[in-house]
Amino acid sequence: MESEELTFRHSDAPSEESAFEMTLRPQTLQEYIGQDQVKQSLRIFIDAAKGRGEPLEHVLLSGPPGLGKTTMAHIMAREVGASIRVTSGPALERVGDLAAILTNLAPGDILFIDEIHRLHKTIAEALYPAMEDFALDIVLGKGPSARTIRLDLPRFTLIGATTRMSLLSAPLRDRFGSLYHLDFYTPDHIKQILHRSAQILQCPVEDDAAKEIAHRARFTPRIANRLLKRVRDYAQVNGTRSISRVIAKEALHALGIDQVGLDLLDRKILSTIIEKFQGGPVGLNTIAASLSEEMATIEEVYEPFLLQLGFLNRTSRGRIATEHAYRHLGVDLAPGQQQLLS
Repeated sequence: MESEELTFRHSDAPSEESAFEMTLRPQTLQEYIGQDQVKQSLRIFIDAAKGRGEPLEHVLLSGPPGLGKTTMAHIMAREVGASIRVTSGPALERVGDLAAILTNLAPGDILFIDEIHRLHKTIAEALYPAMEDFALDIVLGKGPSARTIRLDLPRFTLIGATTRMSLLSAPLRDRFGSLYHLDFYTPDHIKQILHRSAQILQCPVEDDAAKEIAHRARFTPRIANRLLKRVRDYAQVNGTRSISRVIAKEALHALGIDQVGLDLLDRKILSTIIEKFQGGPVGLNTIAASLSEEMATIEEVYEPFLLQLGFLNRTSRGRIATEHAYRHLGVDLAPGQQQLLS
C-alpha cells in the first residue's frame, strides 16, 4: 500500500470515528492539560519562530504511548498556522514514498512521522539531507549506469514521535533541533482531563467518580478517556446519565480494572512470578512463554506501569515481584523471599 494513502491534511475529511476521537483532543497549548515544563518550553520555541517569520526547527517528541505526542504535534501546527501531513514509520516502505510526500509539501508545512524509530534504515538515511539541506538525493538505475539526482525541497518542519528513543540512530536523533520527553501524568491532571472529556461527551461526571477513574487510568490520558467511555456506556445501560462514584466503581470492576489500575494480564504477570517462580528472579522470555504472550507486549505495554507502581523490579538475573505486589495480591511472603527482597 502506498504511504500516500495513509496521510492526510487538516483539510481532508477524516472518518466519523476519527473525527469523534479528535474532539477529545485539546486544540491549543492553553487547553492542553499537564506537561507544564514541555508546554512552557514549546511556547517560547513557537513564539520565537513566529517572531522571526521562520518555520519551526525539527522536533522530536518521546515518551510512552498515549501521553499526547500526536496531539502535541497537531497543536504545534495550529499555533504556527501550518498544514500538517501525518504518516508513520512502518507506512514508509520505499524512498519513493518519502519523496512523494516531501515534494508535495508547501513552504512552512509540518510533516509528522509517528513511530519514527520504525523507519527503514535507507529511508532514515534519505532524511538526513532532507532535514539539514532541504534536498533529497535519489538514485536512478543500478550498477555502472546508476546516477543520482538531487531534488530541492521547500523549507519544512519534521516532527517525529517515538516510544523507543534508544532505537533511533544517533545521526537521525542529532538532526532534531528540539527534543521533548513527555512524562506520565499526575492523577490530578488526569482528573481535569476527564472532566473536560465528560463535558465534550455530554455525560456529567461527579468529582469523586472522576477521581476514581483517574486513579485507575495508569497515569495515561488515552486510557482515562477509554475508561470514561466504557463507564458512560455502563451508566447508560443502567438508566442514568450522570456518572457517580458508585457507578464508576461498578463499571471498572466489570471491566476487570482494580483499585490501582491493574487489569487481568497485569495481575497474571505478577501472580505467575509469585506462584510459579517463587517471586523471581525469572527471565522475561520465561514469563512470556508461561502466559503465551509476546515478550515485546509484556516489556513495552505492561512492565512500565508495574515498575511505576513499584510492583516489579528488573535485575540482571530477571524480574522480581516486590513486597507491594505480594500485599496487593493478598499473598504472604515466604521467609526466603523476605530475605531476598530485603
